[in-house]
Amino acid sequence: MQVATHLFGTVDVNPDTILQFPQGLLGFEENHRFQLIHEESAGSPPATFTLQSLDDPEVAFQIIDPTALGFEYEVELSDEETEALKLASLADVAVMVVLFKEEGKVGVGTRSPLLINVRERLGMQKVLPQIKPKVMLTSLSTGV
Repeated sequence: MQVATHLFGTVDVNPDTILQFPQGLLGFEENHRFQLIHEESAGSPPATFTLQSLDDPEVAFQIIDPTALGFEYEVELSDEETEALKLASLADVAVMVVLFKEEGKVGVGTRSPLLINVRERLGMQKVLPQIKPKVMLTSLSTGV
């Protein structure tokens, strides 16, 4: 099927690849169907993805795997959340965070990661009361 988008023009979407967010996303609760879109890169996986709403062509989010930024999450899911995501295995969950621009700088929505069951193509946004990221510094140019 073809879908009009604000950023990419008209794109072909395989209905089997649509992500369902039954509760929508914060501030965009009426958007339930999304498609991951990324620029093709030679030989390496994309750094970021665009999570494009299929319900509103003007709604799109840049998302990234938080481990690419040095964050690792320990997220506890309630029985209701596990059921809503139809999780059979934690290995089926991808955690992503939303990037945003604020005053010309890029920020990361660390308190509300996206949890996506990649097998069932179901997602939810989980608001965390506090975060406990494990931030690893892999390179320092000056001694501390």
